[in-house]
Amino acid sequence: MKKHFITLIALVTIGSTYGQTVILPNNFDSRVITTGLPFMLIAPDARSASLGDMGVATSVDGFSQQYNPAKYVFSETKQGVSLSYTPYLTRLVNDISLSYVTYFNRINDVSAFSVGLKYFSLGEIVLTQDATSEGIAVKPNEYAIDGAYTLRLSDQFSMAVALRYMRSALKLREVDTGANPGSTFGADITGYYQSEEEAYNDYNGRWRAGFAIQNLGPKFKYDDGGNDVFQPTNLRLGAGFDFIFDQYNKLAITGEISKYLVPTPPIYGDEFNYEDENGNGEYDEGEEFGNPIRNNIIIEGQDPDVSFLNGVFQSFGDAPGGFSEELREFTWALSAEYTYQDNFSLRTGYFNESDDKGARKFFALGAGFKYTTINVDLSYLFSASKIQSPLENTLRFSLTFNFGDGEYTEY
Repeated sequence: MKKHFITLIALVTIGSTYGQTVILPNNFDSRVITTGLPFMLIAPDARSASLGDMGVATSVDGFSQQYNPAKYVFSETKQGVSLSYTPYLTRLVNDISLSYVTYFNRINDVSAFSVGLKYFSLGEIVLTQDATSEGIAVKPNEYAIDGAYTLRLSDQFSMAVALRYMRSALKLREVDTGANPGSTFGADITGYYQSEEEAYNDYNGRWRAGFAIQNLGPKFKYDDGGNDVFQPTNLRLGAGFDFIFDQYNKLAITGEISKYLVPTPPIYGDEFNYEDENGNGEYDEGEEFGNPIRNNIIIEGQDPDVSFLNGVFQSFGDAPGGFSEELREFTWALSAEYTYQDNFSLRTGYFNESDDKGARKFFALGAGFKYTTINVDLSYLFSASKIQSPLENTLRFSLTFNFGDGEYTEY
């Protein structure tokens, strides 16, 4: 009996020594949130680019369709057409670009409608089978078409709803005959507040504020055999103040924050058997691993495989690093715009993103000129990050043609 008891104890000891498991993380990289159709969030016009990629709470202009179409009912112009062209990755190639055109019409005192077309071209790519075969030139591209309706709910506040169709033709039929372009629908919900001009001690002033929930819609696939990806759903909040020194000089200060409304990637790990040499039931450095038992187990965070609507709510509390990481997922920007006689503007802005969430940081400068009914805007970007911006040292141009300028008077 004693012999059998000793044998049982030995087997239990061996089992505890060699049957331990441990789950170790297999990704130590920064948890950058990625989505499909990232071109949707590129600042397409020179004015917003020079203000640090902001536009949800700035004063109305022809390109408000990109950030906040609710601003259009505060336009003193009856209608307008805006055009812009942005070169992309100019240090590497010369034919990748983003083009944008918008049209708005202020129907009456309380409503407006607007439409926009954004086109992202990846340039011309020549496909060849070998060194001697004739190449086939292809032009992958992505585009989005949207329309918005704006309604003024009070003298100072308006809201807008935009509907959008997006199409991505990045997988080429010349490479895969079964490839089909990916497409999806999305919506924006935006609001804008602009106070009346108020008198202060040495100047007059006006408050501005805005919000936007953009690209709210279902997940999609880039091709029939691909995985579902989220749209670049995001939240923007902004506020600003206009210092109106006299009838000629005005200084606008604006701040904005934004956040992706899609799940944060969790921390994954693999489960291993290991030899627990000291029998303490814990993995110690130097102890030998066996083969992995399970792969890609979520150690921290939440499962990102959810619907787009669940993803919106989950995005506010699923960061593996807790509340501090949630805060790092917000980007922020500050800007200043000096305007003289409503005909000439100087602008500057700064944009900041956390180092482990993309590390986009840049300063921007710009200017605007108005000649009769035409607005011309320019901007230039200086990167402040170790990671080079694809728009670094790029000069951007925008044009706006105004019709019925001065037809409406605000306050």
